[in-house]
Amino acid sequence: MNDLSLHIIDIIQNSLSAGAFFIRLTVDENIKEDRLKIIIEDNGKGMTQEQVAKLSDPFFTSRTTRRVGMGIPLFKQSANQGGGDLKVESTVGEGTVVTAWFQHSNIDRPPLGDVANAFLLMLSANPNHHFVLKYIYNENEYLFDSEEVKEILGDIPFNDASIIRILTDMIRENLIDLRK
Repeated sequence: MNDLSLHIIDIIQNSLSAGAFFIRLTVDENIKEDRLKIIIEDNGKGMTQEQVAKLSDPFFTSRTTRRVGMGIPLFKQSANQGGGDLKVESTVGEGTVVTAWFQHSNIDRPPLGDVANAFLLMLSANPNHHFVLKYIYNENEYLFDSEEVKEILGDIPFNDASIIRILTDMIRENLIDLRK
């Protein structure tokens, strides 16, 4: 995958397939510590420890639609080539946490990509789910909670084209401001 936001989309899609209705994406860029961390947490059906142990195998998948599961192995490969690693923690009936970390300055780290667009794509495709984006840049933090925004929007759905554009631009602008 060309950028890390594509991995984020893939993992969130896995969360949705596992029945999650709450998904939190945390992106933590710490330039001083030369670290980039991406955490995706969900409240889906979770996995057994045996299933978690098999996740690095591209020929292991719980899906019946195809026989390969490349998402975690490719994300782990990106983390490893970027000077980091990937860890999956899961509890049956409670959910899963996928954590990938990278050396921020590593020349082989894929670019982060368009996190705002990736996040809003998942939210607009699943407007009845609860999504939270927490973005940390050094000591600065931005939080987007879909439940809070739903209250403001009232009857206007997240998958309304004008709302998608407005929210994507709003998140992008807030992430730019975070870096100042």
